[in-house]
Formats: sequence, C-alpha cells, structure tokens
Amino acid sequence: MTRYFTLQQAERLLPDVERAIHEAIRLKAEYEQAETELRSEMQRVTMLGGVDLNRGAFAELRARRAASAERLKETIEEIHEIGCLVKDLDIGLIDFPTLFRGEEVYLCWKLGETGIAYWHGVEEGFRGRKAIDSEFLKNHQGEPSN
Repeated sequence: MTRYFTLQQAERLLPDVERAIHEAIRLKAEYEQAETELRSEMQRVTMLGGVDLNRGAFAELRARRAASAERLKETIEEIHEIGCLVKDLDIGLIDFPTLFRGEEVYLCWKLGETGIAYWHGVEEGFRGRKAIDSEFLKNHQGEPSN
C-alpha cells in the first residue's frame, strides 16, 4: 500500500534516505567492479582455451559479485520500506508519494540537494519537476502522523 508524505514528513526522512542512497550507490559500484573483473577473467580464460583457470579466484569474484548484489537489493528494499521510490540510482533520484488536490504526485529529491524543493506528476518524471510553491503547500497532504 502506498504511503503518502507531507513535505515536512518527507524532509524528516532525508537523512536516513540519503545515508541509504549513498550506500546503494557504493554497493552498485562494488557490484559493477566485481562484474568487470569477472568478465575480464572469463575473457582471459577463453583466450587461453580454458587452460589457465584459477578456480579459487574465479569463485571469489563470483561470491563478491553475489554479495554486493544481495546487499544492494536489501538497501533498495530498505528505502522502499520507508515509503520512497528509487527512480535513478546513478544520480540518487528519490520520489516521495504525496497527494495534491486529491491526486497522487511525487515530491522529488536528488542526492546533493539540501532539501525537497520540487514535485511532479506521476507520468511527468524528473523533467516535469515544478518548484514547490505556496499553492502546492496549501493543497498537498500526506498521511496523518502517528
């Protein structure tokens, strides 16, 4: 079930979301490095006709890649459990669902921004970001605080 946030509720979560997105980006880089090394090793072995396979090193690379993938998946799930949507891991783009005049839209935050200053419709995406203004603030709502 979708969780809806007010701007204030979403901004209170930014430190946790920012920590998690930094971790996800680090884990993605770790996974990609292991994948690159694994492909390089496979190519090297193929070029040598399979005669020079270091099974231990190969298994270690595969285990490192799998561990990174699993931790990355867990970190993204942690962000989703907060109620946010990871829209672009490469740039750290996160959306927080909210309601504007009764319609679902997203509060939009990107890694490096000091706060949430934009929103966009569900179908508009990042390119459709609009500055949060007084009209938006008066007409948006989240779930009641517990």
